[in-house]
Amino acid sequence: MKTEVFEISGKGKKTIELPKYFTFKIREDIVAKVLEAKKSQQPYSPSPIAGKQHSARGKINHRRHVWKSGYGRGSSRVPKKIFSRKGSQFNWEAATVPNTRGGMRAHPPKITQFINNSKINKKEMKIAIFSALSATASEKYLTKKYSSIEKIDKKVPFIISSEITNLKTKQILENFKLILGDLYNVALKKKSVRAGKGKLRGRKYKSSAGMLLVLGNDENIKTKLFEVTTVNDLGLSDLAQGGLGRLTIYTEKAVEDLENKFKLEKNKK
Repeated sequence: MKTEVFEISGKGKKTIELPKYFTFKIREDIVAKVLEAKKSQQPYSPSPIAGKQHSARGKINHRRHVWKSGYGRGSSRVPKKIFSRKGSQFNWEAATVPNTRGGMRAHPPKITQFINNSKINKKEMKIAIFSALSATASEKYLTKKYSSIEKIDKKVPFIISSEITNLKTKQILENFKLILGDLYNVALKKKSVRAGKGKLRGRKYKSSAGMLLVLGNDENIKTKLFEVTTVNDLGLSDLAQGGLGRLTIYTEKAVEDLENKFKLEKNKK
Protein backbone atom coordinates (compact mmCIF):
# COMPACT_ATOMS: atom_id res chain seq x y z
CA MET A 1 0.00 0.00 0.00
CA LYS A 2 1.36 3.41 -1.02
CA THR A 3 0.67 6.86 0.36
CA GLU A 4 1.76 10.45 -0.14
CA VAL A 5 4.21 12.34 2.01
CA PHE A 6 3.09 15.97 2.32
CA GLU A 7 5.41 18.96 2.24
CA ILE A 8 5.00 21.70 4.85
CA SER A 9 3.17 23.69 2.16
CA GLY A 10 0.45 21.02 2.08
CA LYS A 11 1.37 19.65 -1.37
CA GLY A 12 2.38 16.07 -2.09
CA LYS A 13 6.14 15.70 -1.89
CA LYS A 14 6.61 12.05 -2.87
CA THR A 15 4.96 8.62 -2.65
CA ILE A 16 6.26 5.95 -0.29
CA GLU A 17 5.46 2.31 0.40
CA LEU A 18 3.80 1.96 3.78
CA PRO A 19 5.23 -0.53 6.29
CA LYS A 20 3.22 -3.75 6.76
CA TYR A 21 1.87 -2.80 10.17
CA PHE A 22 -0.34 -0.12 8.52
CA THR A 23 -2.17 -2.86 6.57
CA PHE A 24 -2.43 -5.34 9.46
CA LYS A 25 -5.72 -7.15 10.10
CA ILE A 26 -7.61 -5.09 12.72
CA ARG A 27 -8.57 -7.15 15.79
CA GLU A 28 -11.09 -5.08 17.71
CA ASP A 29 -11.56 -7.83 20.31
CA ILE A 30 -7.87 -7.88 21.30
CA VAL A 31 -7.69 -4.06 21.36
CA ALA A 32 -10.70 -3.96 23.71
CA LYS A 33 -9.11 -6.63 25.93
CA VAL A 34 -5.81 -4.72 26.23
CA LEU A 35 -7.54 -1.39 26.93
CA GLU A 36 -9.62 -3.05 29.66
CA ALA A 37 -6.48 -4.51 31.25
CA LYS A 38 -4.80 -1.08 31.20
CA LYS A 39 -7.66 0.68 33.01
CA SER A 40 -6.76 2.25 36.32
CA GLN A 41 -8.78 4.14 38.88
CA GLN A 42 -7.71 6.38 41.74
CA PRO A 43 -8.21 4.23 44.87
CA TYR A 44 -10.41 5.67 47.58
CA SER A 45 -11.96 4.45 50.84
CA PRO A 46 -13.12 5.83 54.17
CA SER A 47 -10.77 5.88 57.15
CA PRO A 48 -10.54 2.46 58.86
CA ILE A 49 -11.43 4.13 62.20
CA ALA A 50 -14.36 6.15 60.82
CA GLY A 51 -17.36 5.85 63.14
CA LYS A 52 -15.16 4.69 66.03
CA GLN A 53 -13.66 8.03 67.03
CA HIS A 54 -16.15 8.97 69.76
CA SER A 55 -14.80 10.23 73.08
CA ALA A 56 -17.37 8.34 75.20
CA ARG A 57 -15.95 5.07 76.48
CA GLY A 58 -17.14 1.56 77.19
CA LYS A 59 -18.88 -1.19 75.25
CA ILE A 60 -22.10 -2.73 76.48
CA ASN A 61 -22.20 -6.50 76.70
CA HIS A 62 -25.30 -8.65 77.01
CA ARG A 63 -24.26 -11.39 79.42
CA ARG A 64 -26.24 -12.21 82.55
CA HIS A 65 -25.27 -11.05 86.03
CA VAL A 66 -22.66 -8.57 84.76
CA TRP A 67 -22.53 -4.99 85.96
CA LYS A 68 -22.70 -2.56 83.00
CA SER A 69 -24.72 -5.09 81.02
CA GLY A 70 -27.67 -4.44 78.74
CA TYR A 71 -29.24 -7.77 79.61
CA GLY A 72 -32.74 -7.67 81.03
CA ARG A 73 -33.21 -3.95 80.50
CA GLY A 74 -35.40 -4.24 77.41
CA SER A 75 -32.76 -2.65 75.17
CA SER A 76 -31.55 -3.87 71.80
CA ARG A 77 -28.22 -5.60 71.29
CA VAL A 78 -26.86 -2.69 69.24
CA PRO A 79 -23.42 -1.53 70.45
CA LYS A 80 -23.74 1.53 72.68
CA LYS A 81 -21.41 4.21 73.99
CA ILE A 82 -21.72 5.50 77.56
CA PHE A 83 -22.05 9.23 78.09
CA SER A 84 -22.49 9.17 81.87
CA ARG A 85 -23.50 6.83 84.67
CA LYS A 86 -24.81 6.87 88.26
CA GLY A 87 -24.13 3.57 90.01
CA SER A 88 -25.68 0.94 87.76
CA GLN A 89 -27.76 3.46 85.84
CA PHE A 90 -26.24 4.41 82.49
CA ASN A 91 -26.83 7.15 79.96
CA TRP A 92 -25.87 5.38 76.79
CA GLU A 93 -26.62 5.71 73.10
CA ALA A 94 -26.40 3.32 70.14
CA ALA A 95 -23.21 3.89 68.13
CA THR A 96 -20.59 2.47 65.74
CA VAL A 97 -22.80 0.20 63.61
CA PRO A 98 -24.12 1.38 60.22
CA ASN A 99 -27.76 1.81 61.31
CA THR A 100 -26.87 4.39 63.98
CA ARG A 101 -26.26 8.12 63.73
CA GLY A 102 -22.59 8.84 63.04
CA GLY A 103 -21.84 5.13 62.60
CA MET A 104 -19.63 3.39 60.05
CA ARG A 105 -20.62 2.78 56.44
CA ALA A 106 -22.19 -0.62 55.81
CA HIS A 107 -20.06 -1.82 52.90
CA PRO A 108 -17.51 0.91 52.11
CA PRO A 109 -15.18 0.75 49.09
CA LYS A 110 -11.84 -0.89 49.94
CA ILE A 111 -8.43 -0.07 48.48
CA THR A 112 -7.90 -3.69 47.41
CA GLN A 113 -10.84 -3.60 44.99
CA PHE A 114 -9.10 -0.90 42.90
CA ILE A 115 -5.94 -2.93 42.25
CA ASN A 116 -5.91 -4.09 38.64
CA ASN A 117 -3.85 -7.28 38.30
CA SER A 118 -4.81 -7.99 34.68
CA LYS A 119 -1.90 -8.99 32.47
CA ILE A 120 -1.59 -9.20 28.70
CA ASN A 121 0.54 -11.56 26.63
CA LYS A 122 3.33 -9.94 24.58
CA LYS A 123 1.92 -11.29 21.30
CA GLU A 124 -1.54 -9.94 22.09
CA MET A 125 -0.04 -6.54 22.96
CA LYS A 126 1.78 -6.46 19.62
CA ILE A 127 -1.41 -7.42 17.72
CA ALA A 128 -3.28 -4.64 19.54
CA ILE A 129 -0.64 -2.01 18.65
CA PHE A 130 -0.58 -3.11 14.98
CA SER A 131 -4.39 -3.07 14.87
CA ALA A 132 -4.47 0.49 16.27
CA LEU A 133 -1.84 1.63 13.74
CA SER A 134 -3.82 0.02 10.90
CA ALA A 135 -7.02 1.75 12.07
CA THR A 136 -5.29 5.16 11.73
CA ALA A 137 -4.68 4.20 8.08
CA SER A 138 -8.28 3.10 7.47
CA GLU A 139 -10.84 5.53 6.03
CA LYS A 140 -13.62 3.20 7.26
CA TYR A 141 -12.55 3.50 10.91
CA LEU A 142 -11.87 7.24 10.71
CA THR A 143 -15.33 8.05 9.31
CA LYS A 144 -16.90 5.69 11.86
CA LYS A 145 -15.15 7.44 14.76
CA TYR A 146 -15.83 11.00 13.57
CA SER A 147 -19.53 11.08 12.66
CA SER A 148 -19.28 14.68 11.38
CA ILE A 149 -16.95 13.51 8.58
CA GLU A 150 -18.73 11.88 5.65
CA LYS A 151 -15.77 11.35 3.34
CA ILE A 152 -11.98 11.81 3.42
CA ASP A 153 -10.59 13.37 0.25
CA LYS A 154 -6.95 12.36 0.79
CA LYS A 155 -5.29 9.04 1.44
CA VAL A 156 -4.72 8.07 5.06
CA PRO A 157 -2.52 7.80 7.08
CA PHE A 158 -1.29 11.38 6.89
CA ILE A 159 2.51 11.52 6.66
CA ILE A 160 4.26 14.88 6.67
CA SER A 161 7.81 16.01 6.08
CA SER A 162 9.95 16.23 9.23
CA GLU A 163 10.64 19.89 8.37
CA ILE A 164 7.43 20.74 10.25
CA THR A 165 9.32 20.48 13.55
CA ASN A 166 11.24 23.65 12.58
CA LEU A 167 8.07 25.76 12.24
CA LYS A 168 6.24 27.84 14.83
CA THR A 169 2.82 26.78 16.12
CA LYS A 170 0.91 29.29 13.98
CA GLN A 171 2.61 28.05 10.80
CA ILE A 172 2.05 24.40 11.79
CA LEU A 173 -1.70 25.03 12.16
CA GLU A 174 -1.87 26.75 8.75
CA ASN A 175 -0.16 23.72 7.16
CA PHE A 176 -2.49 21.28 8.90
CA LYS A 177 -5.47 23.22 7.52
CA LEU A 178 -4.17 22.62 3.99
CA ILE A 179 -3.38 18.94 4.59
CA LEU A 180 -6.44 17.86 6.60
CA GLY A 181 -9.16 19.90 4.91
CA ASP A 182 -12.54 19.09 6.55
CA LEU A 183 -10.80 16.94 9.19
CA TYR A 184 -9.21 20.07 10.66
CA ASN A 185 -12.46 20.66 12.60
CA VAL A 186 -11.79 17.60 14.77
CA ALA A 187 -7.99 18.02 14.90
CA LEU A 188 -7.78 20.64 17.64
CA LYS A 189 -8.72 19.96 21.25
CA LYS A 190 -12.04 21.56 22.18
CA LYS A 191 -12.84 22.49 25.77
CA SER A 192 -16.42 23.01 26.95
CA VAL A 193 -18.41 23.28 30.18
CA ARG A 194 -19.90 19.95 31.16
CA ALA A 195 -23.69 19.57 31.28
CA GLY A 196 -25.19 18.30 34.54
CA LYS A 197 -24.05 17.94 38.12
CA GLY A 198 -20.47 17.05 37.21
CA LYS A 199 -19.78 20.78 37.32
CA LEU A 200 -20.26 20.68 41.10
CA ARG A 201 -18.01 17.67 41.55
CA GLY A 202 -14.63 18.94 40.43
CA ARG A 203 -15.02 18.18 36.73
CA LYS A 204 -16.51 21.38 35.34
CA TYR A 205 -14.84 21.13 31.93
CA LYS A 206 -14.60 18.34 29.40
CA SER A 207 -12.38 18.27 26.33
CA SER A 208 -12.12 16.27 23.13
CA ALA A 209 -9.04 14.11 22.45
CA GLY A 210 -8.16 15.98 19.26
CA MET A 211 -5.49 14.90 16.81
CA LEU A 212 -2.37 12.89 17.60
CA LEU A 213 0.97 13.94 16.08
CA VAL A 214 3.60 11.19 16.18
CA LEU A 215 7.21 12.41 15.97
CA GLY A 216 10.52 10.64 15.54
CA ASN A 217 12.52 9.94 18.70
CA ASP A 218 14.84 12.93 18.11
CA GLU A 219 12.08 15.39 17.16
CA ASN A 220 10.19 17.80 19.39
CA ILE A 221 7.18 20.14 19.16
CA LYS A 222 5.70 21.99 22.14
CA THR A 223 1.99 22.78 21.94
CA LYS A 224 -1.22 22.22 23.88
CA LEU A 225 -3.54 22.55 20.89
CA PHE A 226 -3.20 18.85 20.01
CA GLU A 227 -1.50 15.80 21.48
CA VAL A 228 2.14 15.14 20.60
CA THR A 229 4.13 11.97 21.29
CA THR A 230 7.29 10.25 20.09
CA VAL A 231 7.66 6.71 18.73
CA ASN A 232 9.25 5.48 21.98
CA ASP A 233 6.35 6.83 24.08
CA LEU A 234 3.60 5.78 21.65
CA GLY A 235 1.10 3.39 23.25
CA LEU A 236 -2.23 1.80 22.55
CA SER A 237 -4.09 4.28 24.77
CA ASP A 238 -2.77 7.10 22.52
CA LEU A 239 -3.80 5.49 19.23
CA ALA A 240 -7.14 4.05 20.37
CA GLN A 241 -8.34 6.78 22.74
CA GLY A 242 -12.13 6.84 22.51
CA GLY A 243 -12.11 3.97 20.00
CA LEU A 244 -10.10 2.80 17.00
CA GLY A 245 -9.43 5.19 14.12
CA ARG A 246 -8.03 8.27 15.84
CA LEU A 247 -6.94 11.08 13.54
CA THR A 248 -3.15 10.71 13.50
CA ILE A 249 -0.36 12.44 11.60
CA TYR A 250 3.10 10.86 11.37
CA THR A 251 6.34 12.56 10.40
CA GLU A 252 8.66 10.84 7.92
CA LYS A 253 11.15 10.22 10.71
CA ALA A 254 8.41 8.68 12.89
CA VAL A 255 7.56 6.10 10.18
CA GLU A 256 11.28 5.18 9.90
CA ASP A 257 11.64 4.89 13.69
CA LEU A 258 8.50 2.74 13.93
CA GLU A 259 9.87 0.37 11.30
CA ASN A 260 13.23 0.15 13.10
CA LYS A 261 11.51 -0.39 16.44
CA PHE A 262 9.51 -3.39 15.22
CA LYS A 263 12.51 -4.81 13.32
CA LEU A 264 14.60 -4.71 16.52
CA GLU A 265 11.81 -6.46 18.47
CA LYS A 266 11.63 -9.16 15.80
CA ASN A 267 15.43 -9.70 15.87
CA LYS A 268 15.42 -10.01 19.68
CA LYS A 269 13.10 -13.00 19.41
